Amino acid sequence: MSTSDVGFVSSLGFLGFFIGLLAAQGLLDRLGPKVPVLSGLAAATSGMATVALAPSLTVLALGVFLAAASAGFAWTPFNDAVHRKIRDVDRPTALSEISTGTSVGIVLAGALALGTVFLNMDWRVCWTLFAVLAAFALFVNWTALRRVEKATDDGHDRRWRSFRHRAAIAMFAVAFVYGTTSAIYISFAADRFSNSGGVAGVPAQATPGLVFVFYGLFGFSGLFAGRVKSRIGLPWLLRLLLAAGALSAAFVALLPDSWLGLIGSAGLQGVNVMMTSAVLAFWSERMFPALPSLSFTAALLATAAGSVVGPALAGLVSDAFGGGAMFLGTAALPAVAAVVLRSRHCQEQPVTSAP
Repeated sequence: MSTSDVGFVSSLGFLGFFIGLLAAQGLLDRLGPKVPVLSGLAAATSGMATVALAPSLTVLALGVFLAAASAGFAWTPFNDAVHRKIRDVDRPTALSEISTGTSVGIVLAGALALGTVFLNMDWRVCWTLFAVLAAFALFVNWTALRRVEKATDDGHDRRWRSFRHRAAIAMFAVAFVYGTTSAIYISFAADRFSNSGGVAGVPAQATPGLVFVFYGLFGFSGLFAGRVKSRIGLPWLLRLLLAAGALSAAFVALLPDSWLGLIGSAGLQGVNVMMTSAVLAFWSERMFPALPSLSFTAALLATAAGSVVGPALAGLVSDAFGGGAMFLGTAALPAVAAVVLRSRHCQEQPVTSAP
């Protein structure tokens, strides 16, 4: 696969995430959380099994699309349950825990990738294991969600135009930048390190696995997003996370053949991704308390839009100007956002209607 092919397949996957988000919100409103969660896990199982058996790039891309759609189906229903079942004071912590759970899977994926190098394990075996784990998660959630009721209609205005309020612009802008930069990193960083010769003492082929192991381990910092926000405030937390995203991309561009570059880049990206996803969860819920699941869906749609556009464009830029230039350009996006972000943009007070 060429770099541009990787970019387009990655963008297709995030398009699946985007579509899954839209479908999940409709299913959640009509049928409750069980159906979208189970639909997402069914998509994960079938998608990863498709990748494992793919005889061609087209079939592989279809599998990636289905697998990525699973996150769109499953994420917001859990946040909706938190809003209904968890006290207001405990919600930021609970939402952070849901978002950061992804780190476990990322560490496991990185470890399996290392297995393909050190245990001579075929990459298709990894995807088969992923599919089996997804099927197990499908069974567990089917059992756990049988008694979870559909939310009652509380009469609140659920129209999408509620999010046209100017106070929400900063949240959607941060979400778009976050989605763009994180998707580019996920799509290309591991190959950049590997193609640059890797790091001392480790085969170059093992570098991608190391990237995702450190990415996932540092991602557990997302568990503390709510506590950090309460100490330093939302504006400074957002600036620091945007700076982390920028530095992470810069490390990939400038230090792709060193341990400092690999650990620094992967670690900062893990912090950025997991903490920002947690922040978006409780920021949207605080700003639109009457629309907890719909507001988070709206924030994730902005994230997914950036994730669809970012890898496809980055792949073309990389083919034309090289991976270093592409990652420096990527670093510029969150860096500029961090500079222009102002405290007045980071409203957490409830928004009742569009102005």
